[in-house]
Amino acid sequence: MDNRDEVKAFLSSRRAKISPEQVGLQGYNRNRRVPGLRRSEVADLAGVSVEYYAQLERGNLAGASDSVLDALARALRLDEAEQAHLADLARAARPASRARRKPPSPQIGPGMARILELMTDIPAFVTNGRGDVIAANPLAQALYAPMFDEPARPANHARFAFLNPRARDFWRDWERIASDTVAMIRIQAGRDPYDRALTDLVGELSTRSREFRTRWAAHDVRLHRSGVKQFRHPGVGDLHLNFETMALTTDPGLTLTVLSAPAGSIDDDALRLLTSWAATRRADEALATPPPA
Repeated sequence: MDNRDEVKAFLSSRRAKISPEQVGLQGYNRNRRVPGLRRSEVADLAGVSVEYYAQLERGNLAGASDSVLDALARALRLDEAEQAHLADLARAARPASRARRKPPSPQIGPGMARILELMTDIPAFVTNGRGDVIAANPLAQALYAPMFDEPARPANHARFAFLNPRARDFWRDWERIASDTVAMIRIQAGRDPYDRALTDLVGELSTRSREFRTRWAAHDVRLHRSGVKQFRHPGVGDLHLNFETMALTTDPGLTLTVLSAPAGSIDDDALRLLTSWAATRRADEALATPPPA
């Protein structure tokens, strides 16, 4: 992915989302051929020259200082995720950052593996920035059974969401999940535009999914730290589970996600039922597997 193209598309898309009224410019809507602010208006709000802002929006963020980035964030009303993405794009544009970054570890360390093993009552899994599942405890594999039923490894959240027809039944709020998934991949693309595996994933999804292409073109980014996920599980029915994500400091580039339900709730009962469903499924699979010769 070309950093200059990413910068150009991101800044222009954010500019198009801000109306003159939002930034206190009244009566400026006459004779506007495009939505949002003009470059000159963003430049005035950021306290830079029109020529310099035009240079930035053409994709040249390499020399932009932190103060200029902060001024742009204020002028364009960027939220926390968008500010972080702009900073990532600026870092990637600098010559010292253009060398290929060390990819995240393809596996978790023994300490994290032991933690997942001990998490028997809640689903927990580890992913990288592309949405590849690096490791998952048995309950997470049971919860995401339709995704793990696919033979390809590593299982990938984006491929499942956009390429597997079962995903729309599995996710009760598929539209939100789809948008969140693309927004998180976009964040990763800003952090590491030279990740070949990420470029290949985006190319595959763009080719095979119109829904992905549309969302990818929007250049939206979003943080994914906590919230609620709504499932329609093939074995236990509907679940509403709280999720929390945590970056693994011992495994840079990897993130732990855990899901839970309030004690005594219907969803907590469903998680217990999921444990039994998973055990029954494993037993059936063991019976169906022929013994070694």
